Amino acid sequence: MEQLPNVIQVPFRSLEAEEFDLKGNWHSRFFKNENPIVLELGCGRGEYTVGLARKFPEKNFIGIDIKGARMWAGAKEAHLSGLENAGFLRTNIELLSRFFAPGEVSEIWITFPDPQMKKTRKRLTATNFLEMYRHVLAADGIVNLKTDSPFLFEYTRRLVELNKLPVKALTANLYNDVPAGTNDILEIKTHYEKQWLDRGLTIKYLAFALPADVELQEPEADDIELDSYRSYGRNYNSPQ
Repeated sequence: MEQLPNVIQVPFRSLEAEEFDLKGNWHSRFFKNENPIVLELGCGRGEYTVGLARKFPEKNFIGIDIKGARMWAGAKEAHLSGLENAGFLRTNIELLSRFFAPGEVSEIWITFPDPQMKKTRKRLTATNFLEMYRHVLAADGIVNLKTDSPFLFEYTRRLVELNKLPVKALTANLYNDVPAGTNDILEIKTHYEKQWLDRGLTIKYLAFALPADVELQEPEADDIELDSYRSYGRNYNSPQ
């Protein structure tokens, strides 16, 4: 990871000592252009970061994860492929505001996160995380959720509805009910997404704007049915 020029790794003690030098300067010093910056949170192997960077050369993409062993695969592929609009940041999602200035990010992708059915504050679409995203997103920046989890999808849908957040796309079965303008993302599939599709599960997708002036409220979620299935192990290979 330390040898890859498209990877940023910063010890936490450095963040405590001084402000991160790329904060507010990602356009000029890292990507060297003014194209919109898009984050993938919990990027894992980086398949979505790399896939999006290939599909949309007019945008810059940063995959964020704390686990370098998985992120290395995507970072290496992006580097060897010459994708200058793809970078990777190894850190905790909770530290976003240490790395990005207000309004520096135009869009966020959350792809197949742990639904955290028992711990609301750990869900990546919970209000505490949305408040964090708002700190770095441009005005009316977009949040994209792609998930296999019926629980997380319904929870997020209720949150969006309760707070009257502008919906850009919504489907409980992405590959059978394709929202307008989303055809480009159908070709990008993560390691985990392939698992779910192999099992006959549907992929859910929800995109919404996050206005700065909305006081966010948590929805009632006690009656949402819990997911009844478990993931394959990390060594599982999708059938060819």
